Amino acid sequence: METNNLAAQFPFASNQPSVPTKVSRATWAGLAIALFAMVAIRQVFLFFVPETTFASALLKEALIWVSALALIVIIRRGEHLPMRSIGLGTARWWKSILWGFIIAIVSAVAVGGLAYLTGYGHGPGSAAFEKLPLWLITAIVFRAGVVEELFYRGYAIERLRMIGLGRFWSVAIPLVIFSLGHWSGGAANILIAFAAGLILTGFYLWRRDLAANMIGHGLVDFVANVLPKLFS
Repeated sequence: METNNLAAQFPFASNQPSVPTKVSRATWAGLAIALFAMVAIRQVFLFFVPETTFASALLKEALIWVSALALIVIIRRGEHLPMRSIGLGTARWWKSILWGFIIAIVSAVAVGGLAYLTGYGHGPGSAAFEKLPLWLITAIVFRAGVVEELFYRGYAIERLRMIGLGRFWSVAIPLVIFSLGHWSGGAANILIAFAAGLILTGFYLWRRDLAANMIGHGLVDFVANVLPKLFS
């Protein structure tokens, strides 16, 4: 009985197929946050504040972090599940760091190659983003690595599988939403986000180590957005 419960709660950690069970309202709320909170926040700010300002960037980041905190509360208080259920605490810290660097290298090669081939220049909003203080850009990069992996890899993949979707749809739905969420940077940015998301998803399914994904994602964004400014 205990094995069956574990298979139902952590389907990607088991070779057994997931067993659809009654889905709690907490899980549905968690999926709504994980899949759509960032998209909704970005769209609202794009509509009301088309050009990023210091104040709007701060408010947007605060709202995204609040969404992430709400999701964690749902996991622990609403679903009564451990953080291991989304791939946190599944590996030793040094392994997470090591795999994080490997993820960053693989992602950087793929993303860099696509950026070169498509002539991607970070989209129309890049000029306003570049004017933000370096500390805020660094904070945004850190948030992207942590929250986007929490939403689109750890929680969404695990819970979509838990509610009974097959492996393909449990992976494809978050990946498509994650990619299309970068629409403000144009088609090239969507393609680059899809490639990066595919790599991150592959590593998560293989290692089930969300901390490694967070580190790898954050490092790629840091190299692309912060490192050039430090040496300019």
